Amino acid sequence: MHSFTYSANAARVIFGYDSLSRIGEEIERLGCTRVMVLSTSGHRPHAERVAGVLGSIAKGIFDRAVMHVPIETALAARAEARRIEADGIVAIGGGSTVGLAKAIALETALPIVAIPTTYAGSEATPIYGLTEGGIKRTGRDAKVLPKTIIYDPSLTLELPPLLSIASAMNAIAHAAEGLYAADRNPVTDLMAVEGIRAIAAAMPKIAVHSQDRDARSDCLYGAWLCGTVLGSVAMALHHKLCHAIGGAFGLPHAETHSCLLPHTLACNASCATEAMRAIARAIGRPSAASGLYDLASESGAALSLREIGLREDQIDRAVDLALASPYPNPRPLEREALRSLLVSAWTGERPSD
Repeated sequence: MHSFTYSANAARVIFGYDSLSRIGEEIERLGCTRVMVLSTSGHRPHAERVAGVLGSIAKGIFDRAVMHVPIETALAARAEARRIEADGIVAIGGGSTVGLAKAIALETALPIVAIPTTYAGSEATPIYGLTEGGIKRTGRDAKVLPKTIIYDPSLTLELPPLLSIASAMNAIAHAAEGLYAADRNPVTDLMAVEGIRAIAAAMPKIAVHSQDRDARSDCLYGAWLCGTVLGSVAMALHHKLCHAIGGAFGLPHAETHSCLLPHTLACNASCATEAMRAIARAIGRPSAASGLYDLASESGAALSLREIGLREDQIDRAVDLALASPYPNPRPLEREALRSLLVSAWTGERPSD
């Protein structure tokens, strides 16, 4: 057993079908009386449903959350929170909406209640990200960790199967990197393996029958565990790539994870053999990188950066971004190896372990 330090990120978790109905009592428990509800424009009906449950406590809806939290959107949301004198935030949606709530809390320290509708996992972390001038920067601050998370699997039933699978791969990425993080510990290892197992078992079921309530519940449960891992240990090469090229080129976040994960694992495999064995066991495949590629392929996920919008002439710029302020990684970062990784992810070829 290696030496370790473990610090838990305290958050209250409400999990179960129809748990959205408990939003009022959770807001009351936090002592909030003037709440701003956040969503994307597409999730405006969800925001209105929340506002309806909260009644007069809901003082406004801000429905302009978008991917990668552009600084302009964050500034507008902060201004709106000040205007309505909000003393709390409810974020209903995926990582974009939770990320916007965090951008507000970073400046104001307002408490957040997060209600995820995807498997992004951001709600379980004190990690925030802001994009300015095409550069996405991330950080950690306890102020942005939601006080309460309401996981209602019924809210994920309408998530399209292909987006569900991409989002599930996003969640698996959190736990996979957690298994070879420099500051990993036995608690996060257990969470990571269980989270990957639950999601990997649920993905094929959701791909075939998107209304499978048990599979949806298992996937959301796994996403919570994987997100908790991400919030407890350091990120590595995979997340650096996703943040850097996603923010710079406007790529869809979940699909970027799906396309990159098999290749970042293959790149790190020789320097993280214990983690790769754990991932392979969790997904029930002979190997980690090719096994996750096959799982994603069988479930219908996007497999190449080319198909989600990255141009071939942007690969060298992506390498530059990845090498700028790199995250700790088990394998030392080298330009040619990174370029080879990105070319493989761009073409979508099956990685070899």
